Amino acid sequence: MTFLQWALPRLHLRWPGFRRVRRQVCRRVDARMRALHLTDIDAYRAHLERRPDEWAILDGLCRITISVFYRDKAVFDFLADAVLPALSQQARERHEPSMRAWSIGCASGEEPYTLLLAWRLGRSVPMPGIGLDILATDVDATVLQRAATACYPSSSIKLLPPAWSAAAFDRIDGRYCLREPYRTGVRFERQDVRTALPDRRFDLILCRNLAFTYFDAALQRETLGRLLARLRPGGAFVIGRREALPEGSHLAAWRGDLGVYRLPP
Repeated sequence: MTFLQWALPRLHLRWPGFRRVRRQVCRRVDARMRALHLTDIDAYRAHLERRPDEWAILDGLCRITISVFYRDKAVFDFLADAVLPALSQQARERHEPSMRAWSIGCASGEEPYTLLLAWRLGRSVPMPGIGLDILATDVDATVLQRAATACYPSSSIKLLPPAWSAAAFDRIDGRYCLREPYRTGVRFERQDVRTALPDRRFDLILCRNLAFTYFDAALQRETLGRLLARLRPGGAFVIGRREALPEGSHLAAWRGDLGVYRLPP
């Protein structure tokens, strides 16, 4: 714990965000120390001081990729019932064939696929002629490979409505694999939101349980400004329900209790 409190600020990460997942990170650090044949954490600290390139490796060890389908049911229900219909109406008024959404820190794809399922299988009927194109990004190539495969253990889909699971998944060798119609429209790219951005604008950006949990205050403000430059006026911005936006944000609460905000037109 003391080691993380020392190291995280040097990576522009914040210790409070890691309290609940510290054991996961510490296990990874222990494995890294064994690979380097280092005897204790003080030796690893000295190694970091001698080898600046080791900080990039430590940064990778601090990535948290916890996710399941339909995480925070109320959020996805509100997106399906209120946000996506409103954004699709704006797309129609612009004479565009589809909305664009961006899922940041998508891990193994549970969030972007859930968004697509909510759009296609939720209670609100999608607006005729308007599609939903989703870009999903993550810095971790391993989880992106799993996302592209789109096959999951039963624990990953346990929160989905049974009707959605039956409609969208086939059981293959004990795993639940998304059928092709419920994968079409989601595209995955490897990208670190701290250093790169897509070259397009979006109607909906989801940045949940990442920047506003793990980044330090300065990096949060910088990241938010860069993300909002990619959000259309009138578009929706979604953070985690337990997260807070940096002070001075000019986003308007759409459902602030759910972490859903809107960029004024």
